[in-house]
Amino acid sequence: MTVFSPADILLPKKAPFETWAVIACDQFTSQPEYWAQVRETVQDRPSTLHLILPESELGNAGEPERIRQIHRTMLRYEQEDGFRCYENALIYVERTLRSGAVRKGLIGRVDLEAYDYRPGAVSPIRATEKTVTERIPPRMRVRRRASIELPHVILLCDDGEDVLIGPIADEKDALVPLYDFELMQGGGHIRGWLVPEAQTAAFVRRMGAYEASVGEKYADLDGVPMVFAVGDGNHSLATAKACYEEMKKLHPEQDFSDHPARYALVELENIHEDAQVFEPIHRVLTHTQPGELLDALRRTACAPGGYPVSWVSGRERGTVYLDRSLSTLPVGVLQQFLDGYLASHPGQIDYIHGDEVLESLSQAEGAIGFRLPPMEKRDLFRGVIADGALPRKTFSMGHAQEKRYYLEGRRIQP
Repeated sequence: MTVFSPADILLPKKAPFETWAVIACDQFTSQPEYWAQVRETVQDRPSTLHLILPESELGNAGEPERIRQIHRTMLRYEQEDGFRCYENALIYVERTLRSGAVRKGLIGRVDLEAYDYRPGAVSPIRATEKTVTERIPPRMRVRRRASIELPHVILLCDDGEDVLIGPIADEKDALVPLYDFELMQGGGHIRGWLVPEAQTAAFVRRMGAYEASVGEKYADLDGVPMVFAVGDGNHSLATAKACYEEMKKLHPEQDFSDHPARYALVELENIHEDAQVFEPIHRVLTHTQPGELLDALRRTACAPGGYPVSWVSGRERGTVYLDRSLSTLPVGVLQQFLDGYLASHPGQIDYIHGDEVLESLSQAEGAIGFRLPPMEKRDLFRGVIADGALPRKTFSMGHAQEKRYYLEGRRIQP
């Protein structure tokens, strides 16, 4: 069996896709007005909004009851015959972004036995950025008793010859259309097609050959080659892994070799696609003393000729030059400093997409924002193989509105 394979995929049978699909739960955490507008749009209609918990609501007093309601709603949707299941299937997806670029992907499942998010991992599937383990338990509370998973995980392949998804894209006119609609809140357009059985079988053969070839592709590197990198949604995939490992530990007598919880639904994309753009993720510190923070940063993490990173705090602006000897990436220098600083000083950190949002949030009293440069996507696989996971929140695959929307699902209980 290959690491990435077809899955039994659920789609809503009756619900309008326009209100069914909502953006990933970890987006717009500092903009509650976004989620308020989503709720106004969805209201009581069947929607993935009722099956997920936005991270902006984590820790609220009503969280336990909200999670119970999520689980009840999942069961109700199933009991009311709200899903159509496509067995042993792949779904080919095209996402038209606001720029007009089209991002191609393939929906299938990955084997969690082949994934490890821990530092120093040598598994076929690896996190590209450091996993914040503290973010996993709150998500486990949602997944642990869930009957259905809804993915926003994007898995990346380093397929320069486009042998995996390309042949399917070339024949999309012969595929069975499943959905074609506009995503809410400026998310662009999305279309999906069911891949026929013969093409699915051909893809599985190509995938087997691709997985077998990675040793040759990265033969010049000292590190252990990997097959896929988690480009987005790593904490959700880590949550699936943690829940699966927990089940095995609690039930050592049970055979989990073909248990649905052993797998996770993802979208596979090719890092070499032109539409695959890496955007920087900026940092905003609030409830802090910007002047003191800048003084400490300049004393401990800056050097002449360093990486230039601009900052903004109210009407004040400037540039710091981060010491190149401390990391191969400017985000590595800054994140290491901020982690240490916040361990002994007041302040909260948020990770921001987009210059306009950075500017807006940095105007508040006691706030300061740092604008980071993007990283080169061609360096991702080789960098992770050679040096390990990058600092957390190093890059984002597109703007916040371009993140994956919840749409397809999969049963994770027998």
